[in-house]
Amino acid sequence: MSDASLSSPADSSCLTDGQTLWVDGRALEVRVNARRTRLGLTVERDGSLIVRVLPACPPERAEAFVRTNGRWIDDKLRLREERQPLHPTRKLADGEIHRYLGRDYRLLYVDEPGAPVRLVAGRLRMDLATASDPARARRALADWYTRNGLRWARGRLQPWAARMDVDEPRVEVRDVGRRWGTHRSGRIALHWATFQLPFHLVDYVIAHELAHVRVSGHGPDYWRLLRRAMPECARWKAELDEMGRRVWMGDVADP
Repeated sequence: MSDASLSSPADSSCLTDGQTLWVDGRALEVRVNARRTRLGLTVERDGSLIVRVLPACPPERAEAFVRTNGRWIDDKLRLREERQPLHPTRKLADGEIHRYLGRDYRLLYVDEPGAPVRLVAGRLRMDLATASDPARARRALADWYTRNGLRWARGRLQPWAARMDVDEPRVEVRDVGRRWGTHRSGRIALHWATFQLPFHLVDYVIAHELAHVRVSGHGPDYWRLLRRAMPECARWKAELDEMGRRVWMGDVADP
């Protein structure tokens, strides 16, 4: 394994936000936060690593911190492997079951004008022109989840923000890769696939991201804040870890 090094030529300079730090063959994205009082580590859902540092943090300090927590990183990565997602690949066929806020809805092809996808009388109605093209059908379903999920999330943001005593941030719904949500620069983004989960787990995702308005990383202060606002957070996190592996993330079978 190679010695720790930075992607910038000057190892003695302070770390900068967004920089890549290499430690013993591992790449970590650097996040600088003026509100931090100590260094932190995060293993993201996709297996990427983030090291969170104070301003003017020298590379050597961060490298030592990462090495000290090497076993913790190994344990988290091993747990991630054991919980590899089982996300299904869909055919988007007539009669196929799709979920919205934890309830099952059958996909129904219809030959009628209107929006490409609509929820009517317990059926997700998709027009035949959209259904004839899998890529177009996939976009239409994702757009439907995006529109309806955003409307639902806007109504849930304020109560959880009030519980945590944080300013209500802007929220958007879009594809955020293999994460349920993100918080950056005062804005929350939720994955459209999140809205297939039961509403209490969507609430958990929203509250999880809102807690980052006050506390970056997932250290003790973070979990203390989230637990105060949502006493069930540990149980719901475990439920999300298990149920979330089986959520459709947009993968479509070849025709």
